[in-house]
Amino acid sequence: MFRLIWKGLLLLVVLFLLMQLWYVGHVLWWKAFDPASTAFMEAGLERMQEKNPDAELRHRWVDYPRISTHLKRAVIAAEDSKFIAHEGFDWEAMEKAVEKNIKKGRFAAGGSTISQQLAKNLFLSASKNPFRKLQEAVITVMIEQLWSKRRILEVYLNVIEWGNGIYGAEAAARRYFKGSAASLGPGEAAHLAAMIPNPRYYESHRSARGLQKRQGIIAARMWQVSVPR
Repeated sequence: MFRLIWKGLLLLVVLFLLMQLWYVGHVLWWKAFDPASTAFMEAGLERMQEKNPDAELRHRWVDYPRISTHLKRAVIAAEDSKFIAHEGFDWEAMEKAVEKNIKKGRFAAGGSTISQQLAKNLFLSASKNPFRKLQEAVITVMIEQLWSKRRILEVYLNVIEWGNGIYGAEAAARRYFKGSAASLGPGEAAHLAAMIPNPRYYESHRSARGLQKRQGIIAARMWQVSVPR
């Protein structure tokens, strides 16, 4: 009996290590080559095609220089003000999020960095189970060790969701402001950054009071952060 348990545990360890090799292989590949799709995109497309089998995602990759610096500043100010300085995790923000969740008695804040969000978007599901969070942390370390901050932000801005079937800064800029990601002004950038926590809701509620309030806060803070060059 003990031998069977030991073999089972050994098998689980081997499978876990093989999975990590698969992840690190993709992270290395995407260091130089742009991801055409992500786990979140695939889940989004599946969700849309349940209602409309012909549905397609709106997504167009644009290189880092072709994304407005205003958007880079706004997103960092909104999602991860210590992005340049930390190594993947903002422990202070995570501690505050835990305290807030305990106080409210529910999951109200996450404290995730841009690197953590990217790890989840690229590979994982939106579930909050402990194993998924552990895997997210491992992938975050891989990304931080193997990519530059510039590459992390470039991929992040090209793959995150900005509405139902809308992924990346270029598709978002064209959907909401009829222009390119390069042409976004400060107010437009703050608006898009404010949408990130709940993009599908804000797509159809663009005048929501909470969105406008968050946009104003981001607009005031975005000049205080630095962006990767």
